[in-house]
Amino acid sequence: MREYQYYVYILTNRRVTLYTGVTNNLERRLAEHRAGRCGFTSRYRIGKLIYFETTDEVWATIGREKQIKGWLREKKFALILTLNPRLRDLSYDFAPPPRRATARAQAESQDSVEG
Repeated sequence: MREYQYYVYILTNRRVTLYTGVTNNLERRLAEHRAGRCGFTSRYRIGKLIYFETTDEVWATIGREKQIKGWLREKKFALILTLNPRLRDLSYDFAPPPRRATARAQAESQDSVEG
């Protein structure tokens, strides 16, 4: 029997709108959000991964997602800030950044070489 990893994740945008979801492939799901294949995240341009948890129990993951979705915004931020106090995009640790971020990083590295 094949074992899976399941993820509860929280995404945000520049206006700090929060989206909580669950998946068994976080890298693929982030790509779908960023490509505009998901209604809410496409409409609000949400694609910055600021929090995730992983487990091998699908029902525990779904339960955790429902629990987090039921929380007030302040409680969600308290959770996020325990592991990511700078609200940096955690997807850079394991997935290629979006094209805009890649272009910006290349420009910044070019500036540092010339400067």
